[in-house]
Amino acid sequence: MSNYPMVPGHEVTGEVEEVGSEVERFKVGDKVGVGCIVGSCGECGCCKGNIEQYCNKKVWSYNDVYADGKPTQGGFASTMVVNQKFVMPIPPGLALEQAAPLLCAGVTVYSPLKHNGLTEKGLKGGILGLGGVGHMGVQIAKAMGHHVTVISSSDKKREEAVQHLGADAYVVSTNAEQMQGAAESLDYILDTVPAVHPLEPYLSLLKVGGKLIVMGVIPAPLQFVTPVLMLGRKSIVGTFIGSIEETEEMLKFCAEKGLSSMIEIVKMDYVNTAMERLEKNDVRYRFVVNVASSKLD
Repeated sequence: MSNYPMVPGHEVTGEVEEVGSEVERFKVGDKVGVGCIVGSCGECGCCKGNIEQYCNKKVWSYNDVYADGKPTQGGFASTMVVNQKFVMPIPPGLALEQAAPLLCAGVTVYSPLKHNGLTEKGLKGGILGLGGVGHMGVQIAKAMGHHVTVISSSDKKREEAVQHLGADAYVVSTNAEQMQGAAESLDYILDTVPAVHPLEPYLSLLKVGGKLIVMGVIPAPLQFVTPVLMLGRKSIVGTFIGSIEETEEMLKFCAEKGLSSMIEIVKMDYVNTAMERLEKNDVRYRFVVNVASSKLD
């Protein structure tokens, strides 16, 4: 799918350097962010309903083309030019490097919780997979007042989940006794796993009426037997990032609650090493590239 030359980067923060004559929302010097999309048709039901991330003509932040045929280039460029509608203010008190991962990972978990009516206190939620998206899921759900259970394939992330991120419980999915002990206990599960995996074991953890919210991009079919859904009136729900409106709301929520992503800041000359470490799962939980301090020439 890649079209070269390409400049990636879809979780982008920085300062406004220049504005056009019709820009009203921002001024030079403002701290701002740009997420996964930088354009949409503006005319369809999704755009008019402020869920432009579902527009069939959305324009990706990179590896895409604008309506005039020019390519989009992402946040690893020295500068970006973006329509003001797709730029978001970064609230005071939220550092740019902390805000950057929220523009994708943060809103990816915030949006489905809001849309599915899962924001009230006292709910019991599960986070399947503790990575870049999952670690934000734990923090956002906890900040909403939920009892949070992290579900992982091994015990190696237990300390991180409970002691560092504040999860209330930890279940190893390969441990039949632990899975049985958690059966029918959760109102929802945020499934962040980006690889093929069985759904039945996790559907069994949901209460009657519970929702399994799928947000991992998986290029192969997933399977389940229908009685697991039918006999508990359970749902498998899809979601994709969030709207600009939801992203701004999520940024304010994180600033008010003092939430931040766990990051490691690197410069551009470290990117190849960062990619090698990423393949080994050797990052907690996001690399953030400091483009402004990197030598790009």
